[in-house]
Amino acid sequence: MVGRAMVTGAAGRIGRAVLALLAERGIEANALVLDDPGDLAARLVVTGDAADAKTVRAALEGADAVIHLAAIPTPARNTAFEVFAGNSLSTFTVLEEAGRAGIRHAAVASSWGVTGLPWTDAEDPHPPYAPVDESMASQVADPYGLSKQVDELTAQMMARRHGMSVVCLRYPYVGGFEERLHAHAARLTADPAAGARDLWTYLEVHDAARAALLALDVPGRAAHAVHLCAPEIIVPYPTEELLRRYHPTTVLRRPLPGRAAPVDTSAARRLLGFTARNLLGRGAVSSG
Repeated sequence: MVGRAMVTGAAGRIGRAVLALLAERGIEANALVLDDPGDLAARLVVTGDAADAKTVRAALEGADAVIHLAAIPTPARNTAFEVFAGNSLSTFTVLEEAGRAGIRHAAVASSWGVTGLPWTDAEDPHPPYAPVDESMASQVADPYGLSKQVDELTAQMMARRHGMSVVCLRYPYVGGFEERLHAHAARLTADPAAGARDLWTYLEVHDAARAALLALDVPGRAAHAVHLCAPEIIVPYPTEELLRRYHPTTVLRRPLPGRAAPVDTSAARRLLGFTARNLLGRGAVSSG
């Protein structure tokens, strides 16, 4: 049972949803952010870089679990050196300091980008098969995707080094319905090609937060990586039709009826007991 969680990137989209869910469940939170916006639902707010060990140690005060969300989320807005070095070092630092502090449960934001599909320079990158699972070979050719590969390797090492349970959550496109998902759905409905590299997947932000908290309950001394997404794609077209059109070389390993997501999330279901609840067009959002 988590008593207090330290959340990096706590002022971000998923971070704020995590803080809200922690508060709803009566779990105290420490927040680590680059700049304090002044409105975070946290017992302790520490400002600074998650790659700085002293800053991380201050943010870990009294915590017994870590949710590491801080990262440069794309290779497009920073130099390749900043993206790779910043993301990789912050994950190493957070997990190393957590392990030294005796913390044995951590969740780390990995990404769909670990597949390499979103930002590879290949003109038409295709997954070799669908539904995509965690064992699919990566096509990474960008510093962000590489940083997430390294994060997952770092998690494996830290699990061995400190006897930790670390879950790497491979998030897809995440957002709130009104905040960005409705607009994203409209954009991809008009131009399905724009969603082909992400396989038209998404996850509502409250579901993303719930997965992070579930990851803190995973027992043992091991690292895991799991894909997360809603069970249906974000566009109103049959999945198999989209795959035939935009990924003609992808082998279909099993039928994907209707708008079934072409990503296998069974590992998240087995490990975390997680299934996305909040789907576009399905009504009220559930955060608990």
